[in-house]
Amino acid sequence: MAMPLDNKGNNTLYRWRWAGKTLKGRVVRGELIASNKAEAEKTLHNQHIIIRQLARKRFTRGMGRVNSRDIMLFSRQVATLIRAGVPILQALQVVAQTQKKPVMNKLIQDVMHDISAGASVTQALKRHPKYFDPLFCHLVAAGEQSGTLDTMLERIATYQESNESIKRKVKKALVYPTAVIAVGIGVSALLLINVVPQFEALFNGFDAELPAMTRATIMLSEFVQAWWQWAAAAMLITITVCIQAIRRSPSIAFRVHQFALRLPILGSLLNKSAVARYARTLATTFSAGVPLVDALTSAAGATGNRVYEKAVISTRDDVSGGLPLHIAMRMSGQFPPLVIQMVGIGEEAGALDAMLDRVAEYYEDEVSTVVDNLTTLLEPFILVLLGGMVGFLVISMYLPVFELGGAM
Repeated sequence: MAMPLDNKGNNTLYRWRWAGKTLKGRVVRGELIASNKAEAEKTLHNQHIIIRQLARKRFTRGMGRVNSRDIMLFSRQVATLIRAGVPILQALQVVAQTQKKPVMNKLIQDVMHDISAGASVTQALKRHPKYFDPLFCHLVAAGEQSGTLDTMLERIATYQESNESIKRKVKKALVYPTAVIAVGIGVSALLLINVVPQFEALFNGFDAELPAMTRATIMLSEFVQAWWQWAAAAMLITITVCIQAIRRSPSIAFRVHQFALRLPILGSLLNKSAVARYARTLATTFSAGVPLVDALTSAAGATGNRVYEKAVISTRDDVSGGLPLHIAMRMSGQFPPLVIQMVGIGEEAGALDAMLDRVAEYYEDEVSTVVDNLTTLLEPFILVLLGGMVGFLVISMYLPVFELGGAM
């Protein structure tokens, strides 16, 4: 029976709550994911369960969304089961039954179907490039060839945890000041639109000239009241156009990333995070037996920055031409001297993967330090900025009142 399709052509899955008995008469109950009642009944019959109740849960429509954390947990769970001696198909079935997201359950079921049809694990994963990138597939292929699939999946999970940790730290450094400033602008706009006009009506009854600060605030309030919708729309359109331009134009994205790397403080954070992700990715793939040129290809996409991506691709081309890695990195002109020196030592000692791991650990610690320092430095600055914005508006409104009271 074909699965029903949603408006986008995707299979629509639902969560079903069931209750029944085993063949020995034991009462059992639980939940499962299926596209329709017949499929849910078939799944339970295959588990030798006599169904007493089967009902679709409410508010479960939709496929959900697979994120990097879902893939990381999937890798670790499958690795644990394989290490315990569970065959790959059975391990995937167990992991699928634990999924709360219908889309993740469907993804695993599709992988199981491909493997059952004769595909290797790597081939099955490559059919879903949206969720399993080339780095993931490279490592799984190395694990299949060497008989260490569990180790490779565990290594993937560890790598993804480190990568997500770096991303969270960078986001923390960017989101906090942005959110606080946005709140400050919102409060100021609220005062200008709703509060200042009340004071303006009061001041119209004064037979005196208003202070310059108050007049400026009233003029600003009148401007905001007349144009705030257009200003908000223009800001939204500008942000949308910029985002789309960055996504669709590699040259614009490169220039934006290049500009971001040159910003004070923030640029240092982005540089260190890109180097950390490059080193961690290269160490993970190279130690798994992936050829260095292929490992560099994976590392280029993992840096998260177009400038470093271009530098890594240039490094890869030079390495494929016969140059040592550290010399190729120096010729790209992007990597710090410390990284180049440590890579050179690793190549000479035959321990490149271990040295790259040390580089990654060092720069991950540097990212943590920069984020902590940035937060510490920004907090008083933001407080002063917000206090100044709101304080200016409040003082400018009460200043005529104080002057009037002094005159009386």
